[in-house]
Amino acid sequence: MIASIRDLRPGDLSDAASVVRVRRAVLPFMISTAEDVAYALSCAHPASHHRVLVAETPGGEVVGTAETGIAHDSPEPGQGYVNVYVDQAHRGLGAGLLLLRTAEEHLAARGTVDAYAWVLDEPAHRAFAERRGYRPSRSAHFLRLDLATTALPALPQPLPAGVELRPGSAFADDPRPLFEADAETMADEPGDIAAEFDDYEDWLRHTWNSPSLDKELTTVVLVDGVVAAFTLARTDGATRYASGMTGTLRAFRGRGLAKLAKTASLHRARTAGYTEAFTGNDAGNAPMLAVNKGFGYEIRATETRYTKRLMKQRAQQRAQERTKERETA
Repeated sequence: MIASIRDLRPGDLSDAASVVRVRRAVLPFMISTAEDVAYALSCAHPASHHRVLVAETPGGEVVGTAETGIAHDSPEPGQGYVNVYVDQAHRGLGAGLLLLRTAEEHLAARGTVDAYAWVLDEPAHRAFAERRGYRPSRSAHFLRLDLATTALPALPQPLPAGVELRPGSAFADDPRPLFEADAETMADEPGDIAAEFDDYEDWLRHTWNSPSLDKELTTVVLVDGVVAAFTLARTDGATRYASGMTGTLRAFRGRGLAKLAKTASLHRARTAGYTEAFTGNDAGNAPMLAVNKGFGYEIRATETRYTKRLMKQRAQQRAQERTKERETA
Protein backbone atom coordinates (compact mmCIF):
# COMPACT_ATOMS: atom_id res chain seq x y z
CA MET A 1 0.00 0.00 0.00
CA ILE A 2 1.19 3.53 -0.80
CA ALA A 3 1.22 5.80 2.21
CA SER A 4 1.60 9.20 0.64
CA ILE A 5 2.60 11.45 -2.22
CA ARG A 6 5.02 14.23 -1.37
CA ASP A 7 7.47 16.61 -3.04
CA LEU A 8 11.11 15.78 -3.48
CA ARG A 9 13.07 17.31 -0.63
CA PRO A 10 15.13 20.21 -2.10
CA GLY A 11 18.88 19.72 -1.81
CA ASP A 12 18.54 16.14 -0.49
CA LEU A 13 20.78 14.03 -2.76
CA SER A 14 19.69 10.83 -1.05
CA ASP A 15 16.07 11.63 -1.87
CA ALA A 16 17.06 12.55 -5.43
CA ALA A 17 18.94 9.25 -5.75
CA SER A 18 15.69 7.42 -4.98
CA VAL A 19 14.05 9.27 -7.88
CA VAL A 20 16.95 8.28 -10.16
CA ARG A 21 16.64 4.64 -9.11
CA VAL A 22 12.96 4.55 -10.08
CA ARG A 23 13.52 6.39 -13.37
CA ARG A 24 16.34 4.06 -14.34
CA ALA A 25 14.25 0.98 -13.46
CA VAL A 26 11.54 2.20 -15.84
CA LEU A 27 13.76 3.75 -18.52
CA PRO A 28 17.31 2.36 -18.36
CA PHE A 29 18.09 4.24 -21.58
CA MET A 30 17.81 7.67 -19.96
CA ILE A 31 20.77 9.41 -18.31
CA SER A 32 19.79 10.69 -14.88
CA THR A 33 21.87 11.49 -11.79
CA ALA A 34 20.96 12.61 -8.31
CA GLU A 35 22.92 15.82 -8.82
CA ASP A 36 21.01 16.55 -12.01
CA VAL A 37 17.60 15.95 -10.42
CA ALA A 38 18.40 18.13 -7.41
CA TYR A 39 19.93 20.87 -9.57
CA ALA A 40 17.00 20.99 -12.01
CA LEU A 41 14.60 21.44 -9.11
CA SER A 42 16.71 24.15 -7.47
CA CYS A 43 17.02 26.30 -10.60
CA ALA A 44 13.58 25.77 -12.13
CA HIS A 45 12.09 28.94 -13.61
CA PRO A 46 9.41 30.28 -11.20
CA ALA A 47 6.88 30.45 -14.04
CA SER A 48 7.34 26.72 -14.74
CA HIS A 49 5.86 25.70 -11.36
CA HIS A 50 8.11 22.65 -11.68
CA ARG A 51 7.59 19.88 -9.14
CA VAL A 52 9.13 16.46 -8.60
CA LEU A 53 6.71 14.20 -6.76
CA VAL A 54 7.51 10.91 -5.04
CA ALA A 55 5.26 8.04 -3.91
CA GLU A 56 6.29 6.42 -0.64
CA THR A 57 5.33 3.20 1.11
CA PRO A 58 4.48 3.31 4.83
CA GLY A 59 8.09 2.22 5.46
CA GLY A 60 9.47 5.23 3.59
CA GLU A 61 10.54 3.46 0.39
CA VAL A 62 10.21 5.56 -2.77
CA VAL A 63 8.45 3.39 -5.37
CA GLY A 64 7.28 5.99 -7.87
CA THR A 65 7.93 9.51 -9.05
CA ALA A 66 6.52 12.15 -11.38
CA GLU A 67 7.73 15.44 -12.79
CA THR A 68 5.21 18.09 -13.68
CA GLY A 69 5.01 21.77 -14.52
CA ILE A 70 4.06 24.47 -16.99
CA ALA A 71 5.71 25.04 -20.39
CA HIS A 72 6.48 28.64 -19.43
CA ASP A 73 8.44 29.32 -22.63
CA SER A 74 5.55 28.42 -24.91
CA PRO A 75 3.84 31.31 -26.74
CA GLU A 76 0.57 29.45 -26.21
CA PRO A 77 -0.49 29.67 -22.56
CA GLY A 78 -1.94 26.74 -20.69
CA GLN A 79 0.47 24.00 -21.79
CA GLY A 80 1.70 21.63 -19.09
CA TYR A 81 3.55 18.34 -18.73
CA VAL A 82 3.40 15.31 -16.46
CA ASN A 83 5.61 12.22 -16.67
CA VAL A 84 4.97 9.36 -14.25
CA TYR A 85 7.34 6.51 -13.40
CA VAL A 86 6.56 3.58 -11.08
CA ASP A 87 8.94 0.76 -10.21
CA GLN A 88 7.66 -2.43 -11.85
CA ALA A 89 7.81 -4.34 -8.58
CA HIS A 90 5.27 -1.94 -7.05
CA ARG A 91 2.80 -1.47 -9.90
CA GLY A 92 -0.87 -2.10 -9.40
CA LEU A 93 -0.88 -0.62 -5.89
CA GLY A 94 -2.17 2.83 -6.84
CA ALA A 95 1.08 4.78 -6.88
CA GLY A 96 0.78 5.79 -10.53
CA LEU A 97 -2.81 6.94 -10.15
CA LEU A 98 -2.03 9.02 -7.06
CA LEU A 99 0.98 10.62 -8.71
CA LEU A 100 -1.00 11.43 -11.85
CA ARG A 101 -3.94 12.83 -9.89
CA THR A 102 -1.67 15.04 -7.76
CA ALA A 103 0.14 16.33 -10.85
CA GLU A 104 -3.09 17.05 -12.74
CA GLU A 105 -4.50 18.95 -9.76
CA HIS A 106 -1.29 20.98 -9.65
CA LEU A 107 -1.57 21.80 -13.36
CA ALA A 108 -5.30 22.49 -13.32
CA ALA A 109 -4.92 24.89 -10.41
CA ARG A 110 -2.56 26.94 -12.57
CA GLY A 111 -4.87 27.17 -15.55
CA THR A 112 -3.42 24.38 -17.66
CA VAL A 113 -5.52 23.63 -20.73
CA ASP A 114 -3.54 20.67 -22.15
CA ALA A 115 -1.35 18.20 -20.28
CA TYR A 116 1.33 16.29 -22.21
CA ALA A 117 2.92 13.04 -21.09
CA TRP A 118 5.49 10.59 -22.43
CA VAL A 119 4.25 7.01 -22.06
CA LEU A 120 6.33 3.87 -22.61
CA ASP A 121 4.97 2.09 -25.68
CA GLU A 122 3.87 -1.05 -23.87
CA PRO A 123 0.29 -2.33 -23.52
CA ALA A 124 0.00 -1.77 -19.75
CA HIS A 125 1.42 1.77 -19.92
CA ARG A 126 -0.73 2.77 -22.87
CA ALA A 127 -3.86 1.33 -21.25
CA PHE A 128 -3.15 3.25 -18.03
CA ALA A 129 -2.93 6.54 -19.94
CA GLU A 130 -5.93 5.92 -22.17
CA ARG A 131 -8.20 4.89 -19.29
CA ARG A 132 -7.50 8.30 -17.78
CA GLY A 133 -8.42 10.29 -20.84
CA TYR A 134 -5.04 10.66 -22.56
CA ARG A 135 -4.83 10.31 -26.34
CA PRO A 136 -1.69 9.48 -28.41
CA SER A 137 -0.09 11.88 -30.85
CA ARG A 138 3.48 11.02 -31.87
CA SER A 139 6.30 8.66 -30.94
CA ALA A 140 10.02 8.79 -30.20
CA HIS A 141 12.69 6.12 -29.89
CA PHE A 142 15.42 5.41 -27.35
CA LEU A 143 18.59 4.11 -29.02
CA ARG A 144 21.63 2.41 -27.51
CA LEU A 145 25.16 1.90 -28.82
CA ASP A 146 27.66 -0.57 -27.35
CA LEU A 147 30.48 1.92 -27.23
CA ALA A 148 32.98 -0.59 -25.86
CA THR A 149 32.94 -2.95 -28.85
CA THR A 150 31.24 -1.29 -31.84
CA ALA A 151 33.56 -0.04 -34.58
CA LEU A 152 33.08 3.71 -34.97
CA PRO A 153 33.49 5.57 -38.27
CA ALA A 154 36.93 7.05 -38.67
CA LEU A 155 37.35 10.80 -38.54
CA PRO A 156 38.24 12.25 -41.95
CA GLN A 157 41.93 13.04 -42.29
CA PRO A 158 42.42 15.83 -43.00
CA LEU A 159 39.22 17.69 -42.20
CA PRO A 160 37.59 19.56 -45.10
CA ALA A 161 39.01 23.00 -45.81
CA GLY A 162 37.81 25.60 -43.31
CA VAL A 163 36.37 22.99 -40.92
CA GLU A 164 37.54 22.76 -37.29
CA LEU A 165 36.48 20.62 -34.33
CA ARG A 166 36.37 22.19 -30.87
CA PRO A 167 35.26 20.86 -27.47
CA GLY A 168 32.47 22.73 -25.72
CA SER A 169 34.99 23.81 -23.11
CA ALA A 170 36.57 26.09 -25.72
CA PHE A 171 33.46 28.28 -25.30
CA ALA A 172 33.72 28.54 -21.50
CA ASP A 173 34.34 32.29 -21.60
CA ASP A 174 31.45 32.97 -23.97
CA PRO A 175 28.97 30.14 -24.64
CA ARG A 176 26.46 32.42 -26.39
CA PRO A 177 27.35 31.08 -29.89
CA LEU A 178 26.32 27.62 -28.67
CA PHE A 179 23.09 29.01 -27.24
CA GLU A 180 22.27 30.62 -30.57
CA ALA A 181 23.02 27.36 -32.42
CA ASP A 182 20.91 25.38 -29.95
CA ALA A 183 18.04 27.85 -30.31
CA GLU A 184 18.02 27.66 -34.12
CA THR A 185 18.16 23.88 -34.29
CA MET A 186 15.61 23.41 -31.50
CA ALA A 187 13.16 25.56 -33.47
CA ASP A 188 13.23 22.91 -36.20
CA GLU A 189 12.81 19.93 -33.88
CA PRO A 190 9.50 18.01 -34.06
CA GLY A 191 7.26 18.78 -31.09
CA ASP A 192 3.76 19.47 -29.93
CA ILE A 193 4.50 22.41 -27.62
CA ALA A 194 5.91 25.46 -29.39
CA ALA A 195 8.68 27.24 -27.48
CA GLU A 196 10.21 30.70 -27.67
CA PHE A 197 13.83 29.72 -27.13
CA ASP A 198 15.23 33.17 -26.43
CA ASP A 199 16.20 33.26 -22.75
CA TYR A 200 20.00 33.06 -22.63
CA GLU A 201 20.20 33.17 -18.82
CA ASP A 202 17.69 30.34 -18.54
CA TRP A 203 19.71 28.30 -21.06
CA LEU A 204 22.86 28.88 -19.02
CA ARG A 205 21.13 27.59 -15.90
CA HIS A 206 19.41 24.56 -17.37
CA THR A 207 21.74 23.45 -20.18
CA TRP A 208 25.22 24.92 -19.90
CA ASN A 209 25.52 24.61 -16.12
CA SER A 210 23.75 21.25 -15.84
CA PRO A 211 25.87 18.85 -13.73
CA SER A 212 25.57 16.13 -16.37
CA LEU A 213 26.76 18.25 -19.32
CA ASP A 214 30.28 17.17 -20.22
CA LYS A 215 31.89 20.18 -21.85
CA GLU A 216 34.95 18.20 -22.96
CA LEU A 217 32.88 15.60 -24.82
CA THR A 218 30.46 18.21 -26.16
CA THR A 219 31.73 18.83 -29.69
CA VAL A 220 31.36 21.86 -31.96
CA VAL A 221 32.05 22.07 -35.68
CA LEU A 222 33.28 25.43 -36.94
CA VAL A 223 33.25 26.40 -40.61
CA ASP A 224 35.47 29.38 -41.34
CA GLY A 225 35.35 30.21 -37.62
CA VAL A 226 31.53 30.13 -37.35
CA VAL A 227 29.56 27.55 -35.35
CA ALA A 228 27.95 25.27 -37.95
CA ALA A 229 27.02 22.10 -36.03
CA PHE A 230 27.33 20.62 -32.56
CA THR A 231 26.47 17.74 -30.29
CA LEU A 232 25.86 18.27 -26.57
CA ALA A 233 27.19 15.38 -24.48
CA ARG A 234 25.73 14.29 -21.16
CA THR A 235 27.19 11.61 -18.91
CA ASP A 236 26.60 9.95 -15.57
CA GLY A 237 30.29 10.42 -14.75
CA ALA A 238 30.86 6.65 -14.83
CA THR A 239 30.10 4.52 -17.91
CA ARG A 240 27.03 6.03 -19.59
CA TYR A 241 27.13 8.75 -22.26
CA ALA A 242 24.18 10.41 -24.04
CA SER A 243 23.73 12.84 -26.89
CA GLY A 244 21.70 15.64 -25.34
CA MET A 245 21.10 17.46 -28.64
CA THR A 246 22.74 17.25 -32.04
CA GLY A 247 22.06 19.83 -34.71
CA THR A 248 23.28 21.70 -37.74
CA LEU A 249 22.46 25.32 -38.47
CA ARG A 250 20.27 25.76 -41.53
CA ALA A 251 22.96 27.40 -43.67
CA PHE A 252 25.29 24.39 -43.25
CA ARG A 253 22.95 21.42 -43.65
CA GLY A 254 23.55 18.63 -46.13
CA ARG A 255 27.33 18.52 -45.58
CA GLY A 256 27.55 15.75 -42.97
CA LEU A 257 28.60 18.11 -40.18
CA ALA A 258 26.27 16.66 -37.53
CA LYS A 259 27.74 13.22 -38.20
CA LEU A 260 31.24 14.70 -37.93
CA ALA A 261 30.41 16.22 -34.52
CA LYS A 262 28.97 12.94 -33.23
CA THR A 263 31.88 10.90 -34.58
CA ALA A 264 34.43 13.06 -32.79
CA SER A 265 32.45 13.09 -29.56
CA LEU A 266 31.91 9.31 -29.54
CA HIS A 267 35.61 8.65 -30.13
CA ARG A 268 36.54 10.91 -27.21
CA ALA A 269 33.85 9.32 -25.01
CA ARG A 270 35.27 5.86 -25.68
CA THR A 271 38.79 7.09 -24.88
CA ALA A 272 37.44 8.55 -21.61
CA GLY A 273 36.15 5.11 -20.59
CA TYR A 274 32.44 5.32 -21.41
CA THR A 275 31.03 1.98 -22.54
CA GLU A 276 27.39 2.75 -23.39
CA ALA A 277 26.02 5.54 -25.55
CA PHE A 278 22.37 6.58 -25.69
CA THR A 279 20.37 8.95 -27.80
CA GLY A 280 16.75 9.69 -28.66
CA ASN A 281 15.00 10.37 -31.94
CA ASP A 282 11.53 11.43 -32.94
CA ALA A 283 10.11 8.51 -34.90
CA GLY A 284 9.53 10.83 -37.86
CA ASN A 285 13.08 12.24 -37.94
CA ALA A 286 14.36 9.90 -40.67
CA PRO A 287 17.64 11.77 -41.40
CA MET A 288 18.86 11.64 -37.79
CA LEU A 289 17.69 8.04 -37.38
CA ALA A 290 19.75 7.11 -40.43
CA VAL A 291 22.82 8.87 -39.00
CA ASN A 292 22.50 7.07 -35.67
CA LYS A 293 21.88 3.65 -37.23
CA GLY A 294 25.02 4.24 -39.28
CA PHE A 295 26.98 4.49 -36.02
CA GLY A 296 25.50 1.20 -34.85
CA TYR A 297 22.80 2.53 -32.52
CA GLU A 298 19.84 0.18 -32.09
CA ILE A 299 16.30 1.09 -31.07
CA ARG A 300 15.72 -0.30 -27.58
CA ALA A 301 12.40 1.26 -26.58
CA THR A 302 9.72 3.61 -27.85
CA GLU A 303 7.67 6.24 -26.04
CA THR A 304 4.40 7.71 -27.23
CA ARG A 305 3.44 11.31 -26.58
CA TYR A 306 -0.02 11.54 -25.04
CA THR A 307 -2.18 14.59 -24.38
CA LYS A 308 -5.26 15.32 -22.31
CA ARG A 309 -7.53 18.37 -22.21
CA LEU A 310 -7.65 19.52 -18.57
CA MET A 311 -9.87 22.59 -19.05
CA LYS A 312 -13.10 20.60 -18.54
CA GLN A 313 -11.60 18.92 -15.49
CA ARG A 314 -10.72 22.32 -14.02
CA ALA A 315 -14.28 23.57 -14.56
CA GLN A 316 -15.62 20.56 -12.70
CA GLN A 317 -13.15 21.17 -9.88
CA ARG A 318 -14.26 24.79 -9.56
CA ALA A 319 -17.90 23.70 -9.44
CA GLN A 320 -17.08 21.32 -6.60
CA GLU A 321 -15.22 24.09 -4.76
CA ARG A 322 -18.22 26.43 -5.11
CA THR A 323 -20.51 23.69 -3.75
CA LYS A 324 -18.28 23.24 -0.73
CA GLU A 325 -18.23 27.02 -0.16
CA ARG A 326 -22.05 27.13 -0.16
CA GLU A 327 -22.20 24.20 2.24
CA THR A 328 -19.87 25.89 4.71
CA ALA A 329 -21.37 29.39 4.38
